[in-house]
Amino acid sequence: MKLKFKTQAYQTAAVQAVVDCFKGQPLASPEAISYRIDPGKQTKGQTIGSTVASDAGFRNADLFLGEKQLLDNIQIVQRRQNLPVSEKLVKTKVADINLDIEMETGTGKTYCYIKTIFELNKQYGWSKFIIVVPSIAIREGVAKSLQITADHLLESYQKKARFFIYNSKKLHQLESFSSDAGINVMVINVQAFNATGKDNRRIYEALDDFQSRKPIDVISANRPILILDEPQKMEGGKTLDSLVNFKPLAVLRYSATHKTTHNKIHRLDALDAYNQKLVKKIAVRGITMKGLAGTNAYLYLQSIDISPRKPPEARVEFEQKFKGGGIKRIVRKLKKGDNLFDLSEGLDQYREGYIVSDINAVTDTLSFTNGVELNTGDAIGDVNEAALRRIQIRETIKAHFDKEQALFQQGIKVLSLFFIDEVVKYRDYSQQDEKGEYAHIFEEEYTLYLNEVLGLEETSWTKYLKSISVEKTHSGYFSIDKKSKRLINPDEEKRGENAGMSNDADAYDLILKDKERLLSLSEPVRFIFSHSALREGWDNPNVFVICTLKHSDNTISRRQEVGRGLRLSVNQQGERMDGGNVHDVNVLTVVASESYKDFVTALQADISASLSARPRIADKAYFTGKVLKAASGDVTVTADMATDIEFYLIQNGYVDKKRHITEKYHQAKKEGALVDLPEELLPHAELIFQLIDSVFTEGQIPAPENGRNMKQLLPNQNFEKQEFKALWQRINRKAAYSVHFNGDELVRKAVDKINHKDEGLRVRPLQYVIQAGEQEDEITYDKLEDGNSFRISESKTEAHRSSIQSAVPYDLIGKIVEGTQLTRHTVAEIMRGMNVAVFAQFRTNPESFIAEAVRLINEQKATVFVEHLAYDPVDDSYDLDIFTAGQTKQDLSKAGDKLKHHIYDFVLTESNIEREFVKELDSSTDVVVYAKLPKGFFIPTPVGNYNPDWAISFKEGQVKHIYFVAETKGSMSSMELREIERTKITCAHRFFDEMNKRFSPDNVKYGVVDSFGKLMEVVK
Repeated sequence: MKLKFKTQAYQTAAVQAVVDCFKGQPLASPEAISYRIDPGKQTKGQTIGSTVASDAGFRNADLFLGEKQLLDNIQIVQRRQNLPVSEKLVKTKVADINLDIEMETGTGKTYCYIKTIFELNKQYGWSKFIIVVPSIAIREGVAKSLQITADHLLESYQKKARFFIYNSKKLHQLESFSSDAGINVMVINVQAFNATGKDNRRIYEALDDFQSRKPIDVISANRPILILDEPQKMEGGKTLDSLVNFKPLAVLRYSATHKTTHNKIHRLDALDAYNQKLVKKIAVRGITMKGLAGTNAYLYLQSIDISPRKPPEARVEFEQKFKGGGIKRIVRKLKKGDNLFDLSEGLDQYREGYIVSDINAVTDTLSFTNGVELNTGDAIGDVNEAALRRIQIRETIKAHFDKEQALFQQGIKVLSLFFIDEVVKYRDYSQQDEKGEYAHIFEEEYTLYLNEVLGLEETSWTKYLKSISVEKTHSGYFSIDKKSKRLINPDEEKRGENAGMSNDADAYDLILKDKERLLSLSEPVRFIFSHSALREGWDNPNVFVICTLKHSDNTISRRQEVGRGLRLSVNQQGERMDGGNVHDVNVLTVVASESYKDFVTALQADISASLSARPRIADKAYFTGKVLKAASGDVTVTADMATDIEFYLIQNGYVDKKRHITEKYHQAKKEGALVDLPEELLPHAELIFQLIDSVFTEGQIPAPENGRNMKQLLPNQNFEKQEFKALWQRINRKAAYSVHFNGDELVRKAVDKINHKDEGLRVRPLQYVIQAGEQEDEITYDKLEDGNSFRISESKTEAHRSSIQSAVPYDLIGKIVEGTQLTRHTVAEIMRGMNVAVFAQFRTNPESFIAEAVRLINEQKATVFVEHLAYDPVDDSYDLDIFTAGQTKQDLSKAGDKLKHHIYDFVLTESNIEREFVKELDSSTDVVVYAKLPKGFFIPTPVGNYNPDWAISFKEGQVKHIYFVAETKGSMSSMELREIERTKITCAHRFFDEMNKRFSPDNVKYGVVDSFGKLMEVVK
């Protein structure tokens, strides 16, 4: 397998933020930055810039920019993202330039800073970079990332970077680092220059085998740019003192959890990452230990399983008596009426009323006739430490198998990660088989569950399971003392640059270095055990289950541990699974040693703490001066606009008295029911709502799902009805679309639109805001602390009076070609048709002119495409197994009542409108059967695949049509989405018209409704 990379807009934004901070820095040529590697040996008369001798090197060019220009650049970058604006350059003893880039774990910060290296080289000629990391796992991960991104970046930049891991015994690599004029990257862990071992002191010593030079002097002569990965782990005084010796040109700090803030220039935090679907969704399987008075009966309710053909069954662990008198714990499926006293072979603790009275799959509860009631995840009786850990291991195995069964056909390998508190519990060298307690428990529980799965119908997945032995499917990575081969506490990993090597070289290479092999289905390892060595920095895209087999502590937050599995998964072709509904595939399950509620509360507290820098007050003061990134150019929010926004929020109950965003706002936004903005704000509606959403409230933090409530629904008897099969036969056609149009038509329409008097191309001139203010008459400590000791007395926005002649030469046609994907000839024809007055606006604001021209041309392009769209059926159709194969599990506690006419017993809805629609649909006497269509069913369109919502069959005699309906109003949340949705709906009408013509005249009708009443108007 080879991992594939593609350009992502959010990663490009992180790269550009750094690059733009140095705008105005000239591009340096290699000759201008040559130097002697040993300045002390420089021969008389040799100067910088002369012919480079064999012992010469190339360093980074000095900063040409002054402090004021650097600060101006940083402030522009910060305003562009509505970040707090720095008042000064935050200098440290390490460097004068310190830039913070905040990126949530799993969003590819390593990729971002590697690409930033290439971009800084391209724009400014800088070529010497040092990546500093706090641990061995991160070091190996960075080296691996540099290796696997090389070909991808070669395509974009036509060059490769030379990189190496610093080793004081391989100083020839440092020699090459200095003497090579290309991009050179050194990766070094802090222990290599910050520990007291003999090898680690070498970096500061004049070495005979290094021509009597000190390695640190050669490093510092390069004036490298330092990239600190997880800088919060490197803020000790000794580490910072050591970093001073590198004499860096600048320091770039990348982390999800910055402890010390400098000049923050980019933010992609936990909330952004989740909302933009850049990371996995989280589900939690908690374990609740309950004490019931007067009983020592041990019970653990693992899950409630459902099937369309029989009542729910409860998977329960209880105790059973051996024939010889001993007691063991077993797992059995119970059904209503089962008596635990009988099943336990007569154990007294189950004598009184342990007869199953009810099993409820919606509430996930098991009830007995004596009043004892358990929720899934509840354990009562003798639940000691050993029992708890066994339960966790069993739950992890079950969660793993559940995910594997759903994802195997998609070519996605599932990995599970265990964190343990003592290495010896997994790997015990005092034992002949070297297996610790957890390894034995794992193999026992894995074998039991595997045998149960293998008893099901044979599939390609079960054949795959049979091919893997239990001993080979788990492995571990721990810090090892290389000399004694002794397992050590990970704190001892701080010994130095060579720490972290495992005596099991295969496991070390597989887990830390050979990511592609670990991701391959041909590699049997699927379960990984580790101490803290993998808790930070290391990750693998296909970690789907994380289990913590340890006592709670405060050294590692839940968010940090969860972060090991947040990265979006890849398939066997190395392709990132980020298409369609991302969270159908990408769900990380955490098996906790505490209740679901306790774990989620603590996790959300961790996330909230990490968002402390976000604004919390939605008032005029916050909104004023913020930048709205419109396609036609940036718009600065004026004081009047800010007043209107605040009043809108107050008027509709979307903020409370303290101007905190209310739950009412979040709920209305989720359901697409927000009150329209005032007329004067409507042109910027989408951007204004984005600005409002940037104000943080606890309600924005997504609550992890309860993994125990998630169940895979299988179709019920309605699925077998002839009416549903007839409906499916008429709508399951696949087709391809084609667009045939005359380029002259597009040119004509685009020119007419651009030149239109009212709706044509209008460029907003560049503006600046002038504010005047004075200090308050009375100043309190609180006002000083909050920065409110001054009040604004006047604020006005003015446009530049003169034209702006950009110093940058623009390839105007090329830029528009890039944005529209049209030919240069077609774009040139459109430019020729522009009115002189319209084209003259280019000088007023070139960037705005280009963005607006691209937007208007693309609008007309979409219109022409739809007008000339044709669908042709292909020799293929959707199979019925689209309703069963690979369907994700759902939380039935949110599903409502059991349904009568749907092909599943339950259906999850996305809004109040949908909920009401389903209620009326299910109670209607006109409806025979209906289905919410799966995500895999779609109609291709020029603006993306379209997935309609409902397929409905009505009774014959009442209606002569089978109707296929899409309900969209409740799911729309922005003006932009409505425009895309309208285009898709138009295409869907074309699709069904064509299919009706060819296959089922007048039998299928497609329509859009927002209620059952509207549907029946169409039907009747």
